[in-house]
Amino acid sequence: MTISKRLSLATLVLITAGAVILLYMALQIAYGAPAFSYGPGSYLPPLGVGLLTAMGIVVLQRRGARKSIDKICRQIATMADNREAGMVMLGDTDELAEIAPPLNRFIAMVSEQNAELQADNRELRIEARIAAAEKHHTEAIIFSISDAVIVTNRFDELTLANEAAEKLFGFKLDSALRKNIDRICSDGAFVRLVREIRNHARSRTRKIVEHVMEYKGEPRTFRITLSCVDSGGEQVAGVVAVLHDVTREKEIARMKTDFVSNVSHELKTPLASIKAYVEMLVDGEAEDETTRGEFYEIISSETDRLHRLIENILNISRIEAGVVKVVREPLDLTGVVKQAVDVAAPQAKAKGLDFVSQLVPVYYQVEADRDMIYQAVLNLISNAIKYTRNGGRVTVSVAVDERRRVVICEVSDTGMGIPADALPYIFDKFYRVKQNQEIAKGTGLGLTLVKHIVETVHDGELSVRSEEGKGSTFSFELPVIQ
Repeated sequence: MTISKRLSLATLVLITAGAVILLYMALQIAYGAPAFSYGPGSYLPPLGVGLLTAMGIVVLQRRGARKSIDKICRQIATMADNREAGMVMLGDTDELAEIAPPLNRFIAMVSEQNAELQADNRELRIEARIAAAEKHHTEAIIFSISDAVIVTNRFDELTLANEAAEKLFGFKLDSALRKNIDRICSDGAFVRLVREIRNHARSRTRKIVEHVMEYKGEPRTFRITLSCVDSGGEQVAGVVAVLHDVTREKEIARMKTDFVSNVSHELKTPLASIKAYVEMLVDGEAEDETTRGEFYEIISSETDRLHRLIENILNISRIEAGVVKVVREPLDLTGVVKQAVDVAAPQAKAKGLDFVSQLVPVYYQVEADRDMIYQAVLNLISNAIKYTRNGGRVTVSVAVDERRRVVICEVSDTGMGIPADALPYIFDKFYRVKQNQEIAKGTGLGLTLVKHIVETVHDGELSVRSEEGKGSTFSFELPVIQ
């Protein structure tokens, strides 16, 4: 029986109770009793019968409704446990059978919306995983870059940086994240560059500037590439700054420029002399044989100088390019040094020098290219003779350090010496000590070539000790053959 039918029955019972009361009153009047002559209590019996009947029906209805509710709850709980939507099943005799259809429609609607939400949730999870993977990929790329990389947001707060940036600016990424860039970077000019491009640029703007910054107590030149992060609108979402250290590149470019300039100058000097004396010979200015002989000697000397310069340049270039042909063989360093001493002896005698060689027999051998080692030794001896005044002393020695397993060749002189401020540069190409340029001519390539031969080709070590006005000592050591 439906709820409406139950309520209609209750209403009928109440009407019946009312009719019983009216019938009771009519009988009272029919038997001569005046209407309403009795007190209110006279109506209680019929009224009580009607009310008790109605209450009984209501109680029965509530019990039936409770059973229907329990059944609905059990079915909904089963759906929840199984995580599957279903239908509420009520029989025709259930008190709440009428609410089953709308309840099922509501459950179906909720299930459909839940399916849509689950689909959206899956898509969001997939997008989140893709975004996380892309973030990790981007971080891996940035962290693998050797240049310093700084990424800021629209509030100039640090959002990402690599290890090179941490070293350059002296911060730790974990503690510097979400901090304003002016709190982690002490270089005000760099901070202004980041803020200017964010404030005045549009998306996809790119700017490249060169800026000198202090790094480890030394000025370093950086090429800074600043790029705006596109937010999909007019406003810039942030800035990416890549700092590439170009100090070495600029130094190499300067060295190349200086090299070309020095080579041009060094080539020009002997060529100018040769050309001048040739022109004088052509013009007949050398009338006697003695004058012509002097001119020929100068031309020959300048030609030899030009030849040595070109050979040194070529040898240095080959060594630096790694294309020089090296013939390594076991050799006795004492024998090579003795050969160079014998060749340089006439030059030392001509200047009246005390030329001493301490070439004790050495039973250890080194693995080296004989011609290159000979050239290095001869260059050192020639320099010592050239920069020692007449009557001075030049000493050449060879010794072995058995503890370190090296053979040491040393060339000492009592010449002009080298100023302390010039010592760091004496092995640079074309460098010559200004105070010594008046004593002897040179190209400034001899010591550069010696350094390349000893250290680059033979993995040895070249060093110098010098005191201005007292002389210099050049020495190199090579590892002995095990």
